[in-house]
Amino acid sequence: MIEHTLYPGLRARFGVARWDITPGLDVSAKNWGASEHWFARGVHRPLTGTALVIAEGSNAPLVLISLDLGWWRARADADRLRLALCQALSLPEEDLIVHLTHTHAGPLLDSEPPAESNPAATAAYLGTLRDACITGVKQAVDDLRDSTLMFHRGSCGLAVHRDFPDPDDPLRFLAGYNPQGTAQQKADDALLVARVFDEQNQTRATLVNYACHPTTLAWENDQLSPDFPGAMREIVEGATDAPCLFLQGASGELAPCEQYVGDLATADRHGRVLGHAAMSLLEMLAPGMGDMVYDGALESGAPLALWSPSKGEAATDVAAAAPYIDLPLKSDLPSLAEIQAELAEQSSGFAYERLVRQLRVRQSVGDGKVSSERIWSWKLGAGALVAVPFEAYSALQRKLREEHPYLFVLNLANGNHGYLPSEALYHDRSLYAVWQTPYAEGSLEAVTELAQETLNHH
Repeated sequence: MIEHTLYPGLRARFGVARWDITPGLDVSAKNWGASEHWFARGVHRPLTGTALVIAEGSNAPLVLISLDLGWWRARADADRLRLALCQALSLPEEDLIVHLTHTHAGPLLDSEPPAESNPAATAAYLGTLRDACITGVKQAVDDLRDSTLMFHRGSCGLAVHRDFPDPDDPLRFLAGYNPQGTAQQKADDALLVARVFDEQNQTRATLVNYACHPTTLAWENDQLSPDFPGAMREIVEGATDAPCLFLQGASGELAPCEQYVGDLATADRHGRVLGHAAMSLLEMLAPGMGDMVYDGALESGAPLALWSPSKGEAATDVAAAAPYIDLPLKSDLPSLAEIQAELAEQSSGFAYERLVRQLRVRQSVGDGKVSSERIWSWKLGAGALVAVPFEAYSALQRKLREEHPYLFVLNLANGNHGYLPSEALYHDRSLYAVWQTPYAEGSLEAVTELAQETLNHH
């Protein structure tokens, strides 16, 4: 018998849960230095949390949580949520990934926010978020049952390069659409999806992994919103009748061409672009058949090869690792004392916002010469997942997918400690990702090498 696997997968027990994480309007949503308002005035689409739990044999389950949130201002806040989940669920740290979709129209995630932001409401929200995540994951664990996850890959043209040489200042880069791309290289348009089927071939969950900054909505927007992932999920969930987890890829230099607007319809349009691209792949998985079996030849006007779909035998191996890596910090990185001295001379505006972010990054990595970091690597049958607590450039996923084509790559997972631009870009210190990051050149390549080694040892 001749059999060919079209859509590889994983056979295991899966559980899924969805919950609301939309904050009250008294929680600050000021995420842009150019914004003049501290609080949202309404809700475009609810913010959600979604958990997918994967269990194989008697081992502890793997828990993947996707949250419609922006980014952690401080390492301590991300660690506090992650460790609370590990403790409440008796999970090893390598078995939990808390991933943020990176909307820029969500609540301020900072346990020490400015006085203007109503700190008490933010603190209360962080506590509510923790409790909701614990409850949600417990529901997903209670939902565990035999299922099959199947992978597919394709592309979507939503993302473009966003490192743009300033036309009025040749010594400066702007963060915005670059028609020429980076080094004439096409933006990474890779789109990976997965679909979880139960024993009756009903869809239980879907995953969509794509690299594109959710920066459609910016300082003119006054609504809480997941940005384009919201409309994307509406498309996918309407067609599959199951929760969809959006997983933000290695999008350090990628964003929509049209962005920084207050128009909610633009965010929804971007979501539909990604949603329909995702459905074009997910529909190929809809029968739940991953293999094709050759049934022989039939003579007709042409000699025909007859193939029929089959479930086949999906892989069953699941493994998790979370190795550490010491990343060198930039030699000219200002110390905590230097940043605090500058902050004392600023009271508001974009300069103040930049200094606050710089302070939080410096506090996250410490005042030394290296920072001990961690990455997460999961083997999922014929597929895999790598998650990093950075805003890595797409070179990370491009390189890893050369050997592992069904690899989900996640930025902003279990923290967010700064950008990881490619080594070749460090010659231009005006590039936002280069002057924002605390890490020395070569850090992206070191993380990529560690991820590759870990994947190959699963």
